[in-house]
Amino acid sequence: MFELTFLGTAATTPSTERGLPALLVSAGSERFLVDCGEGTQRQLLRSGAGFRRLSNILLTHVHLDHVLGLGGLLATLGLFDLRGDLTIHGSPEAIGFVARYLAGIWPEGRMPVPVRLVALEPGSVSAGRDYRVACFPVRHHRTQSLGYLFETIPRRHLRSDLLDALGVPHGKLRARLAAGEPIVLPDGRRVTPEEVAASEATAIRFAIVGDTEETETLMPFVRGVDALVIEATFLDDDAELALRRGHLTAGQAARLARDAGIGALWLTHISGRYGEGAIAAEARRFFPEARVMNDFDRVIVAPPRSPKCAE
Repeated sequence: MFELTFLGTAATTPSTERGLPALLVSAGSERFLVDCGEGTQRQLLRSGAGFRRLSNILLTHVHLDHVLGLGGLLATLGLFDLRGDLTIHGSPEAIGFVARYLAGIWPEGRMPVPVRLVALEPGSVSAGRDYRVACFPVRHHRTQSLGYLFETIPRRHLRSDLLDALGVPHGKLRARLAAGEPIVLPDGRRVTPEEVAASEATAIRFAIVGDTEETETLMPFVRGVDALVIEATFLDDDAELALRRGHLTAGQAARLARDAGIGALWLTHISGRYGEGAIAAEARRFFPEARVMNDFDRVIVAPPRSPKCAE
């Protein structure tokens, strides 16, 4: 299960209702911050999420509305004396900028908390006990941009009666079977997961795409996900302007969700030039499950394939 808290849902400039891009993802005991626009530290406080257990920041790209909150966030972590290691991930371009930006604030690397910068190539990012994170390329306005895919590691439900009958002890051997691995018992007998499985668990998958100028190349990476977070900066009537500026329309995002067989569509990066209702109406023409997200909205991605709102 994953929980998402939308901290900033504006496009380019903040408004009285919307902060700059930032999204908090809770995966088990870990928390990931995807992008860090100006004011993210305040949004974390206002949302009630706070700063604890924040160990990873994932940057979608280098544009300032997505990264300039890093300096303030690190300063606040230091003032609150939260000194756990923080890893900032992003493309080589994004990490190069962040290194120069932070060095300008804290010369000689004297940052208030330990920070590790990791330049990513498409592929694996990190993994926990029950989940993994990968990144994939995104095309946006001549930048090195990345999207992120979160996925639970499926675990089989095992039949205790069969385990007991075979003499499989509680502990590591049962855990390995639940993870899909065959085991060898102390007496030499081999037991496969299929022999003791009650049912096959289904992986939960969701994707996050920041700014993007097209959807065709995204299809292989987001096909069939349970939920997709993606920008919807413009309306179809302004598709030419959207393309010039390297952004999507609500209609494009919704058609991607429809054609890719996505479970739920959560739209963000909302321009102040349109009313929220206009964005939602255009998206729902093509994908009825589309929803325009607001700051501090929380949603949960959990089985079955119907993400639920968190009250």
